[in-house]
Amino acid sequence: FSYGDVLGAGQGWARSILFNAQARDLFSGFFADEQRFALGVCNGCQMMSALKSLIPGAEHWPSFVRNRSEQFEARFSQVEIPESRSILLAHMAGARLPIAVAHGEGRASFGQSGDQTAVEVGGQVVMRYVDGDQPADRYPLNPNGSPAGITGLCNADGRITIMMPHPERNVRATSNSWRPDDWQALSPWIEIFRGARRW
Repeated sequence: FSYGDVLGAGQGWARSILFNAQARDLFSGFFADEQRFALGVCNGCQMMSALKSLIPGAEHWPSFVRNRSEQFEARFSQVEIPESRSILLAHMAGARLPIAVAHGEGRASFGQSGDQTAVEVGGQVVMRYVDGDQPADRYPLNPNGSPAGITGLCNADGRITIMMPHPERNVRATSNSWRPDDWQALSPWIEIFRGARRW
């Protein structure tokens, strides 16, 4: 959590990069390097979405704004991993898994700067909240009010992935409040990191 997770923490983090020429050049070079990848979770998701002008193939990403509930939401939610270009999640397509959520500003807002249709058609939606077998559109199954349950995206070539939920909090099977018997030491969320290793 950057800046103590105060309001606009991800935006503040991004501005400390965008308004510093040296930092901006370093981040721009990193994102442009096809030998690099990145994962932004929670404040990292907010920060990287605000840096989309530096990220090739991220021009249609939304910004992340205050939850519709107007409060911090912390719980387990159910997400689905759709087919996407993400190097971290593409091999998990079709999975429906519980995941930790902990944010106050997690609602994807396409507004005037994003394009929901473009990210959906372009295979850039990597995670969405679900209600059974359909995108969750109501609270609390969709904890922040994001359209079509969208809570994770990647850039056009799949190297840069952002998401609001916290898969890193659920890598160990025992860190889940409930788990199937066949989950031994690790949960399926370890596959994100295995995907990075394979890439």
